Amino acid sequence: MQDLVKKLHPLERKVLPKILNCISLNELKNLVDLQEIEIMRALQWLKNKDLIYINSEEDEIIDLDLNGQKYLKEGLPEQKFIEAIGNKVLDLKQIANDSGLSNEEINACIGILKNKKAIEITKDKKYLLTNYGKTLIGKKSIEQELLEKLPLNINLLNKLAFDNLKKRKNMIKIEKQKEIYAKITDKGKRLQEFNLDEEFLENVTPELLKTGDWKRKEFRYYDLQAEVPRINRGKKHFVNEAIDYARRIWLDMGFKEMSGTIINTSFWTFDALFVPQDHPAREMQDTFFIKDPKLGKINNKELAKRIKETHETGWTTNSKGWQYKWDENIAKTLVPRTHTTVLSSQTLAKLKKEDLPAKFFAIGRCYRNEALDWSHLFEFNQTEGIVIDPNANLTNLMGYLREFTKKMGYPTVRFRPAYFPYTFCSLEGDVYDPIHNKWIEFIAAGIFRPEVVKPLLGFECPVLAWGPGLDRMIKASYGLKDIRELYKNDLKQLREIKAWMKV
Repeated sequence: MQDLVKKLHPLERKVLPKILNCISLNELKNLVDLQEIEIMRALQWLKNKDLIYINSEEDEIIDLDLNGQKYLKEGLPEQKFIEAIGNKVLDLKQIANDSGLSNEEINACIGILKNKKAIEITKDKKYLLTNYGKTLIGKKSIEQELLEKLPLNINLLNKLAFDNLKKRKNMIKIEKQKEIYAKITDKGKRLQEFNLDEEFLENVTPELLKTGDWKRKEFRYYDLQAEVPRINRGKKHFVNEAIDYARRIWLDMGFKEMSGTIINTSFWTFDALFVPQDHPAREMQDTFFIKDPKLGKINNKELAKRIKETHETGWTTNSKGWQYKWDENIAKTLVPRTHTTVLSSQTLAKLKKEDLPAKFFAIGRCYRNEALDWSHLFEFNQTEGIVIDPNANLTNLMGYLREFTKKMGYPTVRFRPAYFPYTFCSLEGDVYDPIHNKWIEFIAAGIFRPEVVKPLLGFECPVLAWGPGLDRMIKASYGLKDIRELYKNDLKQLREIKAWMKV
């Protein structure tokens, strides 16, 4: 308990002695010379130390509205109406002159006083007080008495007066008010028996160091268990954190980064990858096409000739090709890249034999004409990789992918056969999510076909290639159920989501 005394903040020392049993925040404000926020801090710290309990109750408080404030000062108009008549019989014009009431107030008074049976109206439209009405002269009505008592808890009101005032425009308003109560615990009662007036040093100051007083006084203990305000640090978007981490993995594995434009011709996006021009993926349901300008340029005429012959007859690749008439205008159509593999085809076209072996990767946005739902985006992130090496094989390919997925936080990966127009052998891969106990499909990979490699490189060579989608991995890692949550930019989510940290 003595150690606990030494941990108490000066605010706690002032507030704790005043909590004899149960006390409200408003009562404490009258007993302690502190601001409300300082008292609230002290109460929270005392609660964290199990010295008090804190309860809150929400009450409805009735208070004066605009007209209520006016008539509190001037008196209610119906009282002026009664006083103006007195023992006389008057018409409305005379009443208005004697009372100073407006036409709107006069009309309201007539209704109110008729309901109370305080006035009578003669055949010639004159007004006089009833016997009951005469008893109200010089006497405060229950409504006036209520106005003078406000603000007041709704449970303590004269219900009749409240109902009458509630019907009238801007007379009263109902506000919800939260009252906070602090109740002392047994532990708190024991602590109150100690001397809480003793002062402890809070900070080391130049003056203390000069005088040496710090040697003769005791410092307040640090309370390492105290709750502190949450600080929202500045940080990158969590998707960008994951992308930077993925980039670091490939760089650490010795890969060089590829880069390129988002808008490319279909020549680089599809034709160079031996995707036939009538392939369904090239139609509008999968691909966005640029309207203006519609066509781009193919600068490398020799390469275009090789790819044309490869599509039509197989060129010199020991293939029959696709056996159709290749159309250069279709190849010139401009599209936002549907995959980052377009960067691989452009990179291969620049390499020479003396550059081998070589390893490249890319991370970039891709665009497909997908229906937006919980598992699909029309704009998504993909990571691309190629290894150009005469000794490369399928085992190497699976090894690279296993290493990447392990470092991304998914140590278990499985592969299965697949088909893609530009690879053989082809495979797809799934990573196992141990948190949600399910497999996540995200890898498309294989070894580029000779029909892709030879026209681009000028010679045959094994080229390992893959293109995992990153967004699904990131979504699963953060436990998000809807892939759209990656980009909704909800401030609460961005502040609370954990930093991307993998081993």
